[in-house]
Amino acid sequence: MRYSYVSHLLCPTCNTEYSTAHQQQLCACGSPLLVQYDLETLKHKLSPQDLIGREGSLWRYHELLPVERPEHVVSMGEGMTPLLSMPRLGADMEIRQLYMKDEGVIPTGTFKARGAAVGVSKAKELGVKELAMPTNGNAGAAWSLYAARAGIKATIVMPTDAPSITRKECVAADANLLLVNGLISDAGKIVGKAVKHGEMFDASTLKEPYRIEGKKTMGLEIAEQLHWKLPDVILYPTGGGVGLIGIYKALRELQELGWVTGKLPRLVAVQAEGCAPIVKAWQEGKAVSAFWESSSTIAFGINVPKALGDFLVLEALYATNGCAVAVKDDEILAEVRTVASLEGTFVCPEGAAVFVAARQLRKDGWIGPDETVIALNTGAGIKYPNTITADVPILQPDDEIDAVSRKMNMRT
Repeated sequence: MRYSYVSHLLCPTCNTEYSTAHQQQLCACGSPLLVQYDLETLKHKLSPQDLIGREGSLWRYHELLPVERPEHVVSMGEGMTPLLSMPRLGADMEIRQLYMKDEGVIPTGTFKARGAAVGVSKAKELGVKELAMPTNGNAGAAWSLYAARAGIKATIVMPTDAPSITRKECVAADANLLLVNGLISDAGKIVGKAVKHGEMFDASTLKEPYRIEGKKTMGLEIAEQLHWKLPDVILYPTGGGVGLIGIYKALRELQELGWVTGKLPRLVAVQAEGCAPIVKAWQEGKAVSAFWESSSTIAFGINVPKALGDFLVLEALYATNGCAVAVKDDEILAEVRTVASLEGTFVCPEGAAVFVAARQLRKDGWIGPDETVIALNTGAGIKYPNTITADVPILQPDDEIDAVSRKMNMRT
């Protein structure tokens, strides 16, 4: 068997095909390119049973990934994150079958490691020596670290408001880190100018075709972890939207392979009220979103005023009878504590946003009480230390713990 059954790249807008043997960016028409596989051949070569006993990482699905030779794989064991039952939180929401796909335990602390692992591996296979990308923080950190492991130079541009820990990860990886006094869209403009000189490969979201292939493994894992029975609803925090696009792509590929049957899960794009271009476009029934002016949210990872792949996100929502939901920042901060206090999991603000949306959709009746619901927590809460504040009592060495100090601590 071949290591990968990758076939070619396809433009979803004009159907132009490109080779995977050469470095590719966008289609000539300006659209992102999507990776295609020889699924007709693969369905006769591979079955779910063949996965039993394979390594517990996303590379267990290497036939459905674009890296063609195993020696080019750059890995830190990413993937196969836990699918956790959330019974107490589910009871609080009146959703009996609530699960969390926890990406906070993956290398680099967020789901961005998936896209970095596959994207950097393919870049290595294609001979890339230096890459550049704009980021809200976590993607830049992940690509810096994976690039360092691959021996590839990385230039990262992020907003000054990005989480400080992500800067430190880039610096530790010896990336060329630059800050911009603006948004990720401003960082993207700077990277766009730099790559025109031809010395750096543009690794911006969806401007290279392979990041999405790493993200799609979340969908492959969810299906396998549920024994190839699909859930009713999958909620995803949506900025650039690559994760949601990837999950939808994965499920469609599994359908074509015959590994799953029935209706696809209803996909939900979750955004913050301070930056909700996808929500607005979905509410208006549009195929693309408009640039969101003066965007701002505590969930910094989804502060993306205009996504290059917005049309692909909206297509996935419409095709699965899904929806898009915007939530408030104060609700996000409250939910971080609720999830931790009920389930012992410290989620990132983007993950908390998904749980707020699940509450809202259950209250509205869009989610039924007995439906199987998967919420994606895309990162570790410890990467966002400022989401929790507390006025903690200070004791002297001879003091005792009394009822007053306990109550004060529990209120903060």
